[in-house]
Amino acid sequence: MQQDQQRAPLWTRPFIALTTCFFLLFLSLQMLLSSFPAYVKDEFHAGNVQASLVTTVFALAAIVSRFATAALMRRVSRMTLLIAGLAIAAATTALYTAAGSFGALLALRIGYGIGFGMASTILPTLVSRIIPLRRMGEGIGYFGLSTSLAMSVGPSIGLNVMKHAGFAQLTMLGWVAAVLIFPVLWLARSKRQPADGDQLQASAKPAAAKPGFNRKLLFPVLLNVLLSITYSGLLSFLALFGDYVHIEQVGLFFLFNAITIILVRPFSGRIFDKRGHAAVLLPAGLSVMLSMVLLSNAHAMPMLIVSALFYGLGFGAIQPTIQAWMLRSSTPEQYGAANGMFYNSTDFGVALGAIILGAVSAATNYSVMYRYSAACMAVFVILGAWQYLASAKRRKRASAGAAVGM
Repeated sequence: MQQDQQRAPLWTRPFIALTTCFFLLFLSLQMLLSSFPAYVKDEFHAGNVQASLVTTVFALAAIVSRFATAALMRRVSRMTLLIAGLAIAAATTALYTAAGSFGALLALRIGYGIGFGMASTILPTLVSRIIPLRRMGEGIGYFGLSTSLAMSVGPSIGLNVMKHAGFAQLTMLGWVAAVLIFPVLWLARSKRQPADGDQLQASAKPAAAKPGFNRKLLFPVLLNVLLSITYSGLLSFLALFGDYVHIEQVGLFFLFNAITIILVRPFSGRIFDKRGHAAVLLPAGLSVMLSMVLLSNAHAMPMLIVSALFYGLGFGAIQPTIQAWMLRSSTPEQYGAANGMFYNSTDFGVALGAIILGAVSAATNYSVMYRYSAACMAVFVILGAWQYLASAKRRKRASAGAAVGM
């Protein structure tokens, strides 16, 4: 059985199509997310904390939407919910420039969060059902590469389009990325797959029963929140940090960040499959912490680039490892809940980070703010090491007990 799982194909047509859909969904999000704070400050004359609300209300709406989607998936076809979520996300993206007030813009961000929350819950649930269990780390690693690439190149594209063409053209580009998902999604369903591939059709149907709550997921959720706080600081304030330290083209951070994400992603999933989550999370956590320290001291492009490379190395390894860890700790019936918790913890960390780091930057400056991000990753590493040592002790006691019993 294990050999069959190892030989089971990963790069099927549905897997490729769903991964592409997820990339386009996150690309649409990330191109605008990094530019929103600067747009709000210029258009509505908002302060740092108020500007961070465009990120916070979106993230909170996505979190609530995912809980509602998890309940609806037991009654409504997942494909129907997915189409509805994508349509809401595309429509609200097209309407951003029509917002005549800050309140109207926040209302649209809430609407986008609802649509995005629906789509970003269902797509990973569909794909996790077609990945062979023994290749879960590798499969989620490649699937997660779509989000990491979007998180890396999206902000860079967004900042450059915003600078040279304006916010209206940027929203149009985000809308195009969202609309392109529909024909790609059709490819995922247009050809039936034998055996394991039929899981895609089955997983698009309503779930039969409500899975129980899995407490094993709470610890990886906490680690993902800490990581997401650091990412929130980049999304919400990197453009403003560039102005503060007089670094032009600060959006290149996301481009160089993508380089190491692409390099590390194939290896991190295989290391997780063979050696477990701690072998990836601890060194990767140290890499992100170092990146934040370097960024807080950056006053020229070379230091910014080095910081970006270290961030991509750590971030690109941590996110898929945590998601694969959560899925490996769940039953197939719990995959929807596990994916929902993973992406909810990401959005919660982004929302929390926007509030906390926005307040820190308002009270101090952006350099000090990124040192707080480094402190979050120090906590990440300490907690990860503690969990690893505690698990090793339990395994040792269990082995000793088994030896005595024999």
